Amino acid sequence: MTSSANPGGSFTLAGGAITVNRIGYGAMQLAGPHVWGPPKDIDAAIAVLREAITRGVDHIDTSDFYGPHVTNQIIRQALHPYPDDLVIVTKVGARREADQSWPVALSPKELTDAVHDNLRNLGLEALDVVNLRVGGVAGPSYAPIDEPLEVLADLKRRGLVRHIGLSNVTSRQLEEAQAITEIVCVQNHYNVAHRDDDPMIDSLAAQGIAYVPFFPLGGFTPLQSSALDRVAASAGATPMQVALAWLLQRSPNILLIPGTSSVGHLRENLDAASLKLTPDMLAELNAIGH
Repeated sequence: MTSSANPGGSFTLAGGAITVNRIGYGAMQLAGPHVWGPPKDIDAAIAVLREAITRGVDHIDTSDFYGPHVTNQIIRQALHPYPDDLVIVTKVGARREADQSWPVALSPKELTDAVHDNLRNLGLEALDVVNLRVGGVAGPSYAPIDEPLEVLADLKRRGLVRHIGLSNVTSRQLEEAQAITEIVCVQNHYNVAHRDDDPMIDSLAAQGIAYVPFFPLGGFTPLQSSALDRVAASAGATPMQVALAWLLQRSPNILLIPGTSSVGHLRENLDAASLKLTPDMLAELNAIGH
């Protein structure tokens, strides 16, 4: 399978080691309800992944605690052996319990086991990018991250991890992390209505570091805004396409990973790359988050 398009342009990170198209795919929705267990239709999940590659997606965001294990196993079933240009980004720092909770898992053993679980279930000898998830479901909160990050840095030195990113972090935690190892991306909650990370995005752009917003469309409570609806009507697009297009125009270092379990919805997301918002549209959308 080879990529046939370049959705949203491209961005180069990790000192030139990685160049990816700006719209990727987030695999969380490949699992069953509440990101637990297998999907109702595994063939449909496989079809979404293969369509994503056909349409030019060259980076996939996943984690072995989605399911758990389910999304990585489906990715392997659908795409292995992987295209040469495919970058798989995973995350560690949490685990799943039988009650479907997401407790923090930042001990050296938990992090090491998580990396090996990802390697095994994805069928890889090394992970392209591993994001250390620091904050919990409620969002970033300050806590020293030197000990868990040193574990990942050691796994990087051993060749099991190529690059390291962070998820659910504050600016202070980012600075502490950069004193330990190179950070190639930050994945935090951000969208047209949730703008807390505006200063961080600009700082990362100046450093050539990717910013990857999770919940770019609002997550489990989809974005709802009369302004978003008005701009979508003017642009001849869906509100969700406008929300993605706004992110692409917000800053060149923003990479998108919208997730879906539908081929049709995947195509809509990727089509947002060709949507150009006018200055008036951008001004109306910018007002949503302020």
